[in-house]
Amino acid sequence: MREIKFRAWSNKYQHMFRVSEISQDRSGYTHGIVDAEFKNEFEPEFDSPFAWIGRVDFKKSSDGRVAALGQNPDDEPFYLMQYTGLKDKNGRDIYEGDVVKFKSAYCENKIIKAVVKFKDSLGSFVFNMGDDQGFWRMDASIREIEVIGNIYENPELLEAAE
Repeated sequence: MREIKFRAWSNKYQHMFRVSEISQDRSGYTHGIVDAEFKNEFEPEFDSPFAWIGRVDFKKSSDGRVAALGQNPDDEPFYLMQYTGLKDKNGRDIYEGDVVKFKSAYCENKIIKAVVKFKDSLGSFVFNMGDDQGFWRMDASIREIEVIGNIYENPELLEAAE
């Protein structure tokens, strides 16, 4: 069974958070708990126990052990990305929004750059090479996948991938 996990990008702090728990209340307000063991854990500086991360609540519990993200449906969203269940050739988790390079058995080992996206019509993750170039399914023809960045921290890679 595939491991389900998420990460969230904050525009305000220009930081990626790994999210360990997500829920949504009846009013449509989204809540997420920041994974305390995230290797790039980030402690935002704020004057009160409440702050916004790109229109997202960030707060810590009174004991300081739990950090949380929350999103109001009327506000600008934070960006949640799901783990694909795959790792690249270096053992790095591959998430939606990652920019990857890979070889395909169908293209005589040409190196291809693409963005990882979820395609609703297929119900699966794909490597998107841009609207006019289509996408590659994540299948056995794909070789040597390597995450080279993501669309939020490395937007310059989008030009090369799309």
